[in-house]
Amino acid sequence: MSDLPIGYWLKHLDRLIENDFDRALASESLGRRHWQVLNSLHIEPGTIDGLDRRLAPFLEEDEATVAPALDRLRELGWIEGADTLALTPRGEAEHEKLFARVSEARARLTRGIGDEEYRAVVDVLERMSANLEQD
Repeated sequence: MSDLPIGYWLKHLDRLIENDFDRALASESLGRRHWQVLNSLHIEPGTIDGLDRRLAPFLEEDEATVAPALDRLRELGWIEGADTLALTPRGEAEHEKLFARVSEARARLTRGIGDEEYRAVVDVLERMSANLEQD
């Protein structure tokens, strides 16, 4: 077992996840943030402010908004709307295509980890987060 603290492993894993998503989406010149916006709008249309709130936990310290990712997806013709944003039919089709790649990335991440182990890790991380949010 490693003597490195949990903070090291959380940062290290986050970087690896980011890089893996970037590789999975590279053929479309997209990254993890683009996927998060695309998937969020697939689940439910929304506003820029709403997306910023939904995706705030994923934003880096130097990212104030998901607007740059939205701009790129709009350039591709995958998003429409001014106040309320939604996926276009093309955006829905691209989401479906990219979902397969993202699913493969998630499968790589959890290879050799059972559902019960995964749930236990998520549960512990949720409780650790709640501990610090209370303070």
